[in-house]
Amino acid sequence: MNQHEHGTEPLHPTDAAALPGAVADPVARMMQLTSGAWIAQALSAAATLGVADEMAAGPRPVGEIAKAVGVDETNLYRLLRALADAQVFEELPDRCFALTPVGELLREDIHGSMRGWAHKFARPYHRAAWGQLLEVLRTGRSGFDLAFGKSGFEYLSEHPDDAESLDVEMTSIATRLTAPIVQRYDFGRFGTVVDCGGGRGALLAAILSANPRVRGVLYDLPHVVERAGQPLVEAGVLDRCELVGGSFLDSVPAGGDAYLFSQVIHNWDDTDVVRILSNCRAQLRSEDSRVLFAEYLIPDDPRQPSLSKLIDLEMMVICEPGAQHRTREDFRRLFERAGLRLIGVTDGPGSLGLVEGALA
Repeated sequence: MNQHEHGTEPLHPTDAAALPGAVADPVARMMQLTSGAWIAQALSAAATLGVADEMAAGPRPVGEIAKAVGVDETNLYRLLRALADAQVFEELPDRCFALTPVGELLREDIHGSMRGWAHKFARPYHRAAWGQLLEVLRTGRSGFDLAFGKSGFEYLSEHPDDAESLDVEMTSIATRLTAPIVQRYDFGRFGTVVDCGGGRGALLAAILSANPRVRGVLYDLPHVVERAGQPLVEAGVLDRCELVGGSFLDSVPAGGDAYLFSQVIHNWDDTDVVRILSNCRAQLRSEDSRVLFAEYLIPDDPRQPSLSKLIDLEMMVICEPGAQHRTREDFRRLFERAGLRLIGVTDGPGSLGLVEGALA
């Protein structure tokens, strides 16, 4: 079937989330949608092999790339050819390939690399959990629980390689997607920003770099904090930052003017979110203090297409029951239950937003 004859173009990896209006041929559309998993696996394989890094200096023959990454030349050509249709690579004469702006994101050596994000889809744990989707729908249990008999947190604590891979992924997302919010929101008005569940510290490093008078606290579980801090060192802001181990389900560090949770709150059900908010409220020192959630937001209008709806399925499969992405109205209700009020939302890239709460 020729896609161009039916009025449709090859999908980008996120096009399925946009779900544009009716196309000329529903069969072609269905074929494109169902092939999304193939694209994800192909991207993951390319990311794992480091193919994009081999093209960093410019176009290269597929034979040279195959030799450098240790794979079969014919099969690699077929992979790169398919990803060229997805505009990840560009196929040139004589079986040479070059990077596109999308493919550049697969390089490991660039600021804001998304190689870790793409790599995730090849991890056996991720495939195993998503393989349980039907049972997730039937039982209400998580894919992790069904696949491994334990929560994602328990699994990752027992599999440090997968935990390390996830840390790299979250660092790349913080740099690429969340950091632009640093330019749109005034963090400079705070004396101390506490980044709760901040991982390695990539987002906090961006905030402190952009606001030289602000101090930071990187707060995460003790075993995470033990290997955290490299982004803070690289940014030259470690001297303005304290690393603290603990659980925000129990408490948050005192002394913060803003308590920031980036790509964290979606992991918890409403009861736990209210518990976390209450812990923050207990530490808010004035009406100028803030609680900030950087999250993908589900549109309040259910008819509005959004990538966040697909990412919400990832939460349903990977996380514990109750984990979810939320609407602005959902956050307003949660803030109220904890004695806070919703100030507003600063829009970020795509469906990302910075939800802002303060004392009621």
